[in-house]
Amino acid sequence: MFGLAVALITAGLALAGVATQAIRLIPAPDGSTTVPRGVSASVPPPASPKGIKALAWSAPVRIVIAAIGVNAPVTEVGLNQDRTVQTPPLNDHNLAGWYKYSVTPGQAGSSLIVGHVDSHTGPSIFFRLKELHKGDTVQVKRADGHLVTFTVDGVQVASKTAFPTQAVYGNTSYPSLRLVTCGGPFDYSDGHYLDNIVVYAHLLRTA
Repeated sequence: MFGLAVALITAGLALAGVATQAIRLIPAPDGSTTVPRGVSASVPPPASPKGIKALAWSAPVRIVIAAIGVNAPVTEVGLNQDRTVQTPPLNDHNLAGWYKYSVTPGQAGSSLIVGHVDSHTGPSIFFRLKELHKGDTVQVKRADGHLVTFTVDGVQVASKTAFPTQAVYGNTSYPSLRLVTCGGPFDYSDGHYLDNIVVYAHLLRTA
């Protein structure tokens, strides 16, 4: 991120019963620790979409979020040996990671895509994720050719010590999407962000 914040090495995603990875970082330009006032500390109310038909399995290949200037390929990520969620290579600022143990975007359930917020060389793909608002759209292109469009239900800032595991990883009865990156204060003593930024969205349409 820009500002007095620092480089993101891990998205800091916590699975139930799994500790978040902490890697020492180096200072980056200013701006990334500021969370907009409109971002809630609570999980947004669950969506109740009607008439949405879920798709079959197909891996995501590209994500587009016009409101924040994101247009990037998506790679597959899994778990590290310590069972923290893997993230895309830090040196690739324009690459998101689909968590392969979640459903694919468009399937019934919660699909998870993660991305870095920044590094010491500048902002990364999800640097502006915290700027999204309810009603913004997120488009994901799948390997089968389908373009799935999600609408944002809300944005949450959550402490990594109280990560909303069930809300993020718990499957929904309808196709939903979760986008996660780091944010909030930076702890220089152990070199990682203290919070996560989580975007919740549900499927709007398919093409």
